[in-house]
Amino acid sequence: MTDKQEHLENNVRILRNELEQLFTFFEQGYNYQKMVYEFWNAKDILGHITFWHESFAKNVSDLGKGIKPKPLKGKLSEVNKQSVETTKNESIKNLITRLKEAQCTIEAFIFEDTINMIPYKKGSRDYSKTEHLEVVSNHIHKHLKDMYKIFGKANKQN
Repeated sequence: MTDKQEHLENNVRILRNELEQLFTFFEQGYNYQKMVYEFWNAKDILGHITFWHESFAKNVSDLGKGIKPKPLKGKLSEVNKQSVETTKNESIKNLITRLKEAQCTIEAFIFEDTINMIPYKKGSRDYSKTEHLEVVSNHIHKHLKDMYKIFGKANKQN
């Protein structure tokens, strides 16, 4: 195994770990309607993460299938608003199922040698596979940290 492959596998493990922590958070029975940010509650954050994860999964699977990806377009603030609006009526259980399915898709294609750069959003630069995984893991980690700040937890992750 090359260093590059090892680094990629490690980044997939880190992402899996962040997702497991997210799933655990949503198994705690908290009031997920509680506001975390000015306009988003915990469930909104889950919808937001799911929306972006599905976009990542679609882009990487399109590349793996030899299809030209169609990344999300619009200003980041608009796409983020869309991420919450389009997932608002979904149950937490369904969002987690969708998130797990997106992760399976990502893992099915992320190791393809034919994939080098993955689009993120129209108007934004593309990311290498390892970079994209790092960005996604950090994104989930930040939201988890913010949710635990609001909900409190003695053994929270930094």
